[in-house]
Amino acid sequence: MRTLVTGSRGQLGQSCLQVFAAAGHSTEGVDLHDGDLAAPDTASRLLAQARPDRVIHCAAYTAVDRAETERDAAEAGNATATERLCLACEEQDVALTHLSTDYVFAGTADAGYAEDEPRDPINWYGATKARAEEAVERLPVPWQIVRTSWLFGHGPANFVRTIRRLLGERETLTVVDDQRGCPTYAPDLAALLLRLIEGGVTGVVHGTNVGHCTWYEFAREIARLGGADPDRIVPCATASFPTPARRPACSILRDTRLAELGVAPAPDWRDALARYVAWLDENEERSLS
Repeated sequence: MRTLVTGSRGQLGQSCLQVFAAAGHSTEGVDLHDGDLAAPDTASRLLAQARPDRVIHCAAYTAVDRAETERDAAEAGNATATERLCLACEEQDVALTHLSTDYVFAGTADAGYAEDEPRDPINWYGATKARAEEAVERLPVPWQIVRTSWLFGHGPANFVRTIRRLLGERETLTVVDDQRGCPTYAPDLAALLLRLIEGGVTGVVHGTNVGHCTWYEFAREIARLGGADPDRIVPCATASFPTPARRPACSILRDTRLAELGVAPAPDWRDALARYVAWLDENEERSLS
């Protein structure tokens, strides 16, 4: 299978390139330097050059707070780019796997959200990702929408690295304890995407590591794994840290379809975090030597 990964320089894009290549698939990556997918002819040109059997669409505008003021940029990067990629996939008969987000939901359901729950975003970023999903659902070629949440992985900026850095700079850290979601390790999500694609799965699927926590609980586990006292993490309410974009209080994505399809889920988030912290310890030490 020939796969084309958009957003190939991002955390998930890099992981997809590695996982799919290791599985023996011919895999190519493209990113913004190869062309803006929101431009009229970029998607058609890139697909014609790569001639893939499937596109894994990881590219997105992900600056949630800036999206509230950079509305045109967020619309272009998420909705318009996906719409034009869908047209190119339809024209060239290419299957599409589209990565989406928990932010398409309002976050008011305490038990979380199954795949068939209605979309109801509460910020502009979520609204643009919801419109992207609608474009994918109209495709006549095979498609998948894989929603994920709280992504972390190899890369310069993510919650795990931020907490580790701040623990080295401050005696205590205040972290919100009233937002709950499913931390997801990029390599584990890439491996799940491989299982879904090789299994011929279509439709909407939720893909996260197993389990859920609050940001406060996530930060405490990061501290513990790094040898710091978890009690240095102090809980607070979201209202203590107002942001331009509203955040869903509950971002739990229930992976009901994986069980129905017989597809193995990703491991528990604590297991994933331990592996990532071990990778950081080894590679950060190497970079300093």
